[in-house]
Order: sequence, then structure tokens, then C-alpha cells
Amino acid sequence: MELDAKIEGLLFYKAEDITIKKLSEIFNTNEEDVKNAIIRLKENLKNRGLVLIEKDDKVILGINNELNDIINQIRKDEITKDLSKASLETLSIILYKNGVTRSEIDYIRGVNSSFILRNLLIRGLIEKKTDSEDSRRILYCPTIDTLSYMGISRIEDLPNYEKIVFELKEIINQQKENND
Repeated sequence: MELDAKIEGLLFYKAEDITIKKLSEIFNTNEEDVKNAIIRLKENLKNRGLVLIEKDDKVILGINNELNDIINQIRKDEITKDLSKASLETLSIILYKNGVTRSEIDYIRGVNSSFILRNLLIRGLIEKKTDSEDSRRILYCPTIDTLSYMGISRIEDLPNYEKIVFELKEIINQQKENND
């Protein structure tokens, strides 16, 4: 498989921007090869539903702007309909962890949560923050509006807060042990 196809697959899976440097590390190649592959990928995506968006040294897959009307209608529908069981499950993890990475959410749920996170972000129920301990990591956190909507003034007011936080820590510690 060509490098440009690998980059496309990774960007689709990650559903977030990634640096040229990180791509070169992941694919064990130099940055110049990655830049050339990005040029080829951009060319291959012409007249397609996806586009490659570049900003500074980061790239991300986006939607062709010819689809804006359709995408806006879908977003409107997503925002107005009730949250799915999977969305509620993901939101609960984010609420109780009050700062959790996508990989931790995926591990706890056992499935990829990218599209659910996107939906929760669009609805304004969660927000992305840079991890203060590791600036390379993104944490998903509840918004103040979410807390207000739930009628609580602080995360610790959630039902069974201490018990559930302890159980989530145990699950994530188990994941870290398995990865070491």
C-alpha cells in the first residue's frame, strides 16, 4: 500500500489533525516522503467527497464544501434528536473522568468513539482541552452548559461519583498495564 493511502486511512480513523512529524514517526519514514505523499493524496482527492486540509504543519481530512448544505442539514438533525445509548455512555465516561483521552474512552467502551465524540462536540456537550501534563494529548471534558443542564454545580455532585471514578481508574490502569 502506498504511503498516501496509508495516510488517508490513518486520518480517517483518527478524525483529528496530525502533524507531518508524527506521520513520519508512525510510518517510519522521513518528513519529505510524508510531504510528497500528502501532495499525491491531495491530488487523488480532487472531485471527491473528502478534501485534505493543511494548516501549519498539520493535516486533517475534511468534507468537500460542495456538500455543505447536506452536511448542515445532517448536523441540524443530529443536534435536535435525542442522544443515542452510545452517546450517553460516552458522555457519562467524560463526565465522571472529567478529562479523558479518546483512546481511554475507546478502551472503556470497547469500540471506536470518534463519531460519537464529534456529535457531542457539535452539540456543545463536551469540549477538547490540551492535557496540562502532556501537551501532545487531547482531553475531552464536559462543558459548563452540560453541568448546568444536568442541574449540578460541580462534577462531584454526580450520582455515585467516588465509586464510579474509582472503577474507571481501575479499568484505565488495567489498560496501561496491558500496554506496558
